[in-house]
Amino acid sequence: METSGPHEPLISVVIPVHNGEETLEACLAALERQTVDRSRYEVIVVDDGSTDRTPEIARRHSVHLIRQEQAGPAVARNRGAEAARGQILLFTDADCIPAPDWIARMVAPFRDPEVVGAKGVYRTHQQGWVPRFVQVEYEERYRRMAGRERIDFVDTYSAAYRRDVFLANGGFDPLFPTPSVEDQEFSFRLARKGYRLVFVPDAVVYHRHDQNLAEYWRRKFRIGYWKTLLLRWHPERAVQDSHTPQTLKAQVGLMGMMLGLALLAPFLAPARWGLAGAAALFLLTTVPFLAHVLRRDPALLPIALPMLAVRALALGTGMAAGLARFGTRASPRPAPISGLNRVLKRGMDIVGGAIGLLLSGPLIGLLAVAIKLDSPGPVFFVQERAGLNGRPFRMVKLRTMVDGAEEMLEELVDLDSLPAPAFKLQDDPRVTRVGRFLRRTSLDELPQFWNVLRGEMSLVGPRPEEMRVVRLYEDWHRQRLAVKPGMTGPMQVNGRADLSFDERVRLELDYIENYSLWKDLCILAKTVIAVLSGRGAY
Repeated sequence: METSGPHEPLISVVIPVHNGEETLEACLAALERQTVDRSRYEVIVVDDGSTDRTPEIARRHSVHLIRQEQAGPAVARNRGAEAARGQILLFTDADCIPAPDWIARMVAPFRDPEVVGAKGVYRTHQQGWVPRFVQVEYEERYRRMAGRERIDFVDTYSAAYRRDVFLANGGFDPLFPTPSVEDQEFSFRLARKGYRLVFVPDAVVYHRHDQNLAEYWRRKFRIGYWKTLLLRWHPERAVQDSHTPQTLKAQVGLMGMMLGLALLAPFLAPARWGLAGAAALFLLTTVPFLAHVLRRDPALLPIALPMLAVRALALGTGMAAGLARFGTRASPRPAPISGLNRVLKRGMDIVGGAIGLLLSGPLIGLLAVAIKLDSPGPVFFVQERAGLNGRPFRMVKLRTMVDGAEEMLEELVDLDSLPAPAFKLQDDPRVTRVGRFLRRTSLDELPQFWNVLRGEMSLVGPRPEEMRVVRLYEDWHRQRLAVKPGMTGPMQVNGRADLSFDERVRLELDYIENYSLWKDLCILAKTVIAVLSGRGAY
């Protein structure tokens, strides 16, 4: 058994439950057999309006029992988090049996102060065909996540968060009244702010998966239904997330296409050909999963293809029903940039980036000669910066400082005593003669057209920040990471380095909250004036 060290954080395990008399006993008994010393963690059971023996079972164990009128698992988990005394929150469900080392495995990543959330895994002891198929499904998702430095998708059957960050971000959204996608939505929200979430493949809870086709259909339909609302808030996740295979999205779309073509096929020959083509494409998208089944559980191959068809149909039907309900409603949590604006902005970036790189190429060549003649060192300065959702990327600039300037920084500035995480020295002795000219004219930024073309930056957006600065952000500062950083932006046309850090962030948040393509065009035009004036450039 592990012992509690003097600086080990207290852990709070939160379990929402509604009518869980059949499963809660096994869950709580497993939590009493953890390898972590019992003094290091508390267990909070939130009874969500149960009408069976759930409260009585909870009282048999050393847990903090909270009772509420039925309001859904999102509200129940939030109640538990508010009552928790621990710095680390762990979530699981009443129908899960945590492995003996589950708590130890889940909290281990939090030794890294940058880690804010963690996700564990499901396993099952069931032998039926449907639950075994469900397990293979999950294992395909886990394989996608394995080895990633950060993820954006955390399920609450095996989840952990820092309590202060959880509460600062409002917890799970109570608009989701049933177990559905409220856990996904919260992790997407944190990932959008650049918080680091990690996958812990050896943190295991055992679960009773869907036992038959009807249970499987209902769960997938419910996920599809509520996913429609989630994707209105997080449209970028319709393109990609760390959990969902791209083939699954294709299968849902192809299934809808096949249903439409099947209605027309008796009357139109082209529809019959289209139906055959869509079916062939659907089969092609199943090959990676079928190969995975062959490796993990070959006996499932006879049902794998029909189950994939059921999955696509259930998700698609649920999404259609969700679209009918939520499609015309105003979103209570609007996306930073809408889907259409996102596409148009990227199109403008591709065109502008290509033209900018083509036109600036000869000038970059001349400036490269000047840099080499002025001081020893490379022409380009490459530094890791925080991109969309805080993901690091390598930003390219023309070098404006002496070689090795980064190592000299601590001699010039006491970083720990700064009032704000970002700073700029007005008379920085590391800046070269050519560098001063490049900075005043912003010509050192020209190579960033390459970052724009690669999709790491945009022509217009918040300033690309150093990773060490992002680590010092307050929670509200992180909202600026919801969009790609820009070559220019509201800071550059409103005073540049003369602005305080908080003033700059407020300008950038206003840009994000009131985004329009017209605003991008205005900022691009104002950038020319700002560069010519040289105000705040040093």
